[in-house]
Amino acid sequence: MSEPSDPSDQFDDIVDAETDRDPDLAVIEAGSRTLRTQGGPPQGDPVPSRPEDPELDKALREVETELSTRWGETKLEPSVTRIAALMDVLGEPQRAYPSIHITGTNGKTSTARMIEALLGAFELRTGRYTSPHVQTITERISLDGAPISAERFIETYQDVKPYVELVDAREEYRLSFFEVLTGMAYAAFADAPVDAAVVEVGMGGTWDATNVIDASVAVVTPIDLDHTDRLGGTTAEIAAEKSGIIKQGATVILAQQPVDAAQVLLKKAVEADATVAREGMEFGIVSREVAVGGQLLTLRGLGGEYDNVYLPLHGAYQAHNAAVALAAVEAFFGIGAEHARTLDIDTVRRAFAQVASPGRLEIVRSSPTVLLDAAHNPHGARATAEGISEAFGFSRLIGVVSTSGDKDARGLLEAFEPIFAEVVITANSNPRATDVDALAAIAVEVFGEDRVVVEPRLPDAIEAAITLAEEEAEYGGAGVLVTGSIFTVGDARLLLRRG
Repeated sequence: MSEPSDPSDQFDDIVDAETDRDPDLAVIEAGSRTLRTQGGPPQGDPVPSRPEDPELDKALREVETELSTRWGETKLEPSVTRIAALMDVLGEPQRAYPSIHITGTNGKTSTARMIEALLGAFELRTGRYTSPHVQTITERISLDGAPISAERFIETYQDVKPYVELVDAREEYRLSFFEVLTGMAYAAFADAPVDAAVVEVGMGGTWDATNVIDASVAVVTPIDLDHTDRLGGTTAEIAAEKSGIIKQGATVILAQQPVDAAQVLLKKAVEADATVAREGMEFGIVSREVAVGGQLLTLRGLGGEYDNVYLPLHGAYQAHNAAVALAAVEAFFGIGAEHARTLDIDTVRRAFAQVASPGRLEIVRSSPTVLLDAAHNPHGARATAEGISEAFGFSRLIGVVSTSGDKDARGLLEAFEPIFAEVVITANSNPRATDVDALAAIAVEVFGEDRVVVEPRLPDAIEAAITLAEEEAEYGGAGVLVTGSIFTVGDARLLLRRG
């Protein structure tokens, strides 16, 4: 294994990021490539910046402006009528390729990236549709592991636009921002054409716009409480909505779930005559140990064991995501059903070794170490806290936190309280960010007044956190974690990338 590279060296090479972003079009997925303490040479930046050509950038902005006139992603109407109508007039492009459909509360995007890497390593042409995005909207639609070009994004939009307008004229409500992007993704995948599509739901499952595919493999990552105003107030209710992606005769890959959620999912699988593989039963983690820049895993798949799998990501939750991704790809290839064998071990190792998951314990700066993590609910925050405690030996960790107004801010802060020496409360660029004073009041109740600093502007908050961390600089064990929202992480990344 090669010697670790200096993250600060990679930091200096990253191109300045575009900061003029429409809030509804700039929901942050967070991150460029994950800058690791070790993990081999960079595989390329999975998150492009704005187009350098002014005319091309102008054309892309015109498309973004048109899309911004539609319902944003936070406004939902429980129906797939409009997206189904769009698929009909487009000639059902989503049926031109097999697909793997992913739902759950946390871990969807990381799992999607791992599945994509595995399929690509086995020489399949892949399409990946995930949300939200970082610097540019093109990131949501990927082909062969890379976001489509601005030119192709614009062309795809222009191709589907007449059909979108046709459906708009017929339906009571116009297609939403997310519905149009979903239609574009499915059309782009059919046009490529891809051998397999990896599709992450936007929210929920049954009524999500992506749920016009008949995926042969349905993946459910861990379910917890989030979007309770839209999906339900219990994990069982949320599982009922997410179970809608389970189609007749499919294979269902279930990550570890709360008991009530598992019962709902299993009942739906029985109704759909689906085959179920459960983490901890049919597949799972045999062993894991912390390694330089990540972890070394032995995974038990549907067909057998895979040892010495290096994953350049931190945290037990990423190991669980890897186990789920491996089982999903095995199921896609018929392993565990038609075939009693394993995938080629060297190919599996190569695929996992190249995985990046931007904005998930991403190191963006050293001296002191600054980490970005997109945890935005208590379940995600607990996983992040455990990952930091395991992988980083911080003697003093300062948190920078801004949450979205519809999230459980208290639960998130309580999850981080044991690992934060102090917390800097701030606000991100999202108009839906929690009011700074309101969030600070909660933080004082959780941490105590002496451990809370308030800086309304994110740049000032990051500077204050670094100053607090540097008080321990002589010991070399201080760090900063920027978290609480995907917006917060994205804004911080843009600031830090400018240096």
